[in-house]
Amino acid sequence: MKKIFLILIFLSISGIIYYALTFPDISRFKKENPKRTSFMEYREKESKKKGRKYKITQIWVPLHRVSPYLIKAVLIAEDDKFWNHEGFDFESIKKAIEKDVKKKRFAFGGSTITQQLARNLYLTPEKTVFRKIKEAIITFRIERALTKKRILELYLNVAEWGEGIFGIESASRHYYNKPSSELTPEESARLAATLPNPKKYSPAEESKYIEKRTKLIYDIMIMRGIIPPEYEELTPP
Repeated sequence: MKKIFLILIFLSISGIIYYALTFPDISRFKKENPKRTSFMEYREKESKKKGRKYKITQIWVPLHRVSPYLIKAVLIAEDDKFWNHEGFDFESIKKAIEKDVKKKRFAFGGSTITQQLARNLYLTPEKTVFRKIKEAIITFRIERALTKKRILELYLNVAEWGEGIFGIESASRHYYNKPSSELTPEESARLAATLPNPKKYSPAEESKYIEKRTKLIYDIMIMRGIIPPEYEELTPP
């Protein structure tokens, strides 16, 4: 039994090393925009199995044409230490593991924006140890190949915001009928609030969870001086 266990460990380590050495060159994304992602393909296959058509909507937008409110809201909601870490927020990972232990589950929380980008570009939503290891390898490479601004730009353009809706420009036009450059603080907070689970929650629907999370993000934006005084009276209830 011990021998079999050691063989399995050896094969796993060998597989990880092979994966790390043969992984595609991420540096191409310094200038090239990904047309399709692994996450998009996963959603298409998922819908096909259910006998449903799946239409992908994505409109690429450079970072400088995205509302600063949206950028700040997403960072607050998803990765508040983005500019300072090197791909991993170990404090958040520790807290997520502690929660998993208490709830007796293995859900893998505490993902940074870089980790989410790695998952979107090359992986799937499945929660396995091997996928998490691959995600860590890709995250490490992304942080070393790309600038923080480029990582954020890629993430905002490939993130899922609803059924077939990928990228902030598509999301902004779909939910608010306007370009992402014109998103208000409240709209930005609401869009950011849906990111943890865009298949379950929508900015267009009534939800206690979304209302509470939107208010939290919005209040933090006010506290940090991100939102001008004239907007403060519009704080979501």
